[in-house]
Amino acid sequence: MTQFRIYPDLLYLLPVNTHNTKDLTEILASHPEIRFVSLVGIDLAGNDTDEKIPIADFLDNLHGYLNGHVVQTDGSSVVLPGIATLNDGRVDFEPDKDVIWFVDYNYEHLDPTNGNPVGTLRIPSFLVHNSEKVCSRSILKRCADRFSSVLMGLLKKDTALCQDFGMQYSDIDRIELIVATELEFWVSSPDEQINTQLLTISESLKEQYWKRTKGVVRTALEQVVMLLDLYGFEPEMAHKEVGGVKAHLTGKGEFHNIMEQLEVDWHYANALQSADYELMARIFIKEIFRLHGLDVSFSAKPLQGVAGSGEHTHVNAVAYLKDGRKVNLFSPADPKKDFLGIIGWGALMGFMKHYQLINPFISVTTDAFNRLQPGFEAPTHPVVSLGKDIDTPSRNRTVLLGLIRNTDSSIQTRFEIRSPNPHTNTFLCLSATYQCMLEGIEYAVRSGRNSQDLESEFCKPYGAEGQYLEKDRLYRSEEDIFVQYSADERDKLFGTPPSTVYDSLRGLLRDDYLIPILCAGEVFSDGLIASYAHAMLDRWQTELAERLIPDNLNRIRMITPAHNSSNEYDEGLWKEINKLRNRLAKDTADYVSIFKEIRMAIDAKNLRELSRLQQLMNSLQTELLTLYSEYRQNQI
Repeated sequence: MTQFRIYPDLLYLLPVNTHNTKDLTEILASHPEIRFVSLVGIDLAGNDTDEKIPIADFLDNLHGYLNGHVVQTDGSSVVLPGIATLNDGRVDFEPDKDVIWFVDYNYEHLDPTNGNPVGTLRIPSFLVHNSEKVCSRSILKRCADRFSSVLMGLLKKDTALCQDFGMQYSDIDRIELIVATELEFWVSSPDEQINTQLLTISESLKEQYWKRTKGVVRTALEQVVMLLDLYGFEPEMAHKEVGGVKAHLTGKGEFHNIMEQLEVDWHYANALQSADYELMARIFIKEIFRLHGLDVSFSAKPLQGVAGSGEHTHVNAVAYLKDGRKVNLFSPADPKKDFLGIIGWGALMGFMKHYQLINPFISVTTDAFNRLQPGFEAPTHPVVSLGKDIDTPSRNRTVLLGLIRNTDSSIQTRFEIRSPNPHTNTFLCLSATYQCMLEGIEYAVRSGRNSQDLESEFCKPYGAEGQYLEKDRLYRSEEDIFVQYSADERDKLFGTPPSTVYDSLRGLLRDDYLIPILCAGEVFSDGLIASYAHAMLDRWQTELAERLIPDNLNRIRMITPAHNSSNEYDEGLWKEINKLRNRLAKDTADYVSIFKEIRMAIDAKNLRELSRLQQLMNSLQTELLTLYSEYRQNQI
């Protein structure tokens, strides 16, 4: 196993001002350990491309790389169904010269000439098909450009808005979408089984949350922070999360049976750069822990019954002024008087009114839905916490979105979206979020209403009419929604959330009124949305058939009788358990199993029925495991 170490003198990044022929030629010539170049495009499923272009070829054709589409692939290598087809499959890469480029080092392959690890220059790029940019990065780029352009137009027409911020329209240099993400993940010893009950107990007792890391986990986590700093991330914190168990110490002083949940945070950046940061951070984190013999999982719910991993996403919009000042456009004129300004209220109202358009780009896997369950500090319903009053910041962990604010620093005002997970396609999540926010901002500004009027509508009681928001919805709660309201009350007040991937995605293809919000300014298109929905539905069906059912079947096969037949209580429990086992997994002369029904629905492309059957399978599987746990605890 290769021991990872930091090489502080290596070249880790190439800033935007170096993306020209002269600087690149000089820099790469002085770093011979950089042997390859990779153009990184992000398809609609969030997959990043990687290839090895020899550095000599890159330098020989540098002008072409910087000014045209010189690398090609075919549609089978990227997820663009209905766009890059078998009879029209050519896809080109166009380097993005306006973001940071990173050097990714292979610490298991040392350059024989200098002893340094071999590096690959990873260049964030756009995927281009028939002269159209069709990738996740290009969608977010169009979204950011449109948001800035439209908001600049609104500020130009409404001088009072600028005055609220103590600026003139002519003072503005540019507007940027500002984003930061919190990345959670699980670290474990490979091939070692951890008792889920021990994890549950540890989580309930909060034995791991923000505790001191030890041994190899501590070393790897510290190296992650040090490495991210070299890459310019400006890391802000790394710590243990709620999940985990105490590792065992061997006679050699080493820890094994490691199972810990960790989080790493870094500084904010503009939306596109922030999404690029997250992609690279996942690569670096996974690689460093692997080199220490540990496995990293970015799954939303890697283990049932214990905490999943989220990726809370912080968003706002900032005007950069020509004199160097920054103005948070979501903040009110007086943070000690109002929660938000007119633009901030509009953004919040647009997000909440149209969350059904955003969620399909956040929660789009069964894994994601498994995480969004009551009892695990994960949101289930679209509701907002602003803070109990203007002087009390939001601390509510049961809501979908929280307002983060500091009355002494208006630049910190932002929204924390709590539903994303580490496998959420951040490029598309941000694109849908800001498109819907912009629709709300346009309404708020053009309505002529002040921030107090907008606040009154947002905080209206259930059943009250709203000019913009729905009548039969409650949008704000400062209570623990899992304690204050029953499941039926939550569905009534906040809206029934989708339960499966199909439930979430079907609105994208059927709601003619809302889809134009995403497509406004040609940020998305009907073709891109259809391609995305097709890809995600295909993945959902494949995971059900090839991963979830086999995993559930393995669990069922491990459920075996362990009691004395003379015990009537055990015998009755076992009959119920066996009945559930058979209903889920075994065909009979009277019926086919749930697993077989699911496969039949997939073959018939009956997605509505498939969604229903998946929910039934999940319910019966949960009931089965609960009963079996009760049964096993009664054995002595």
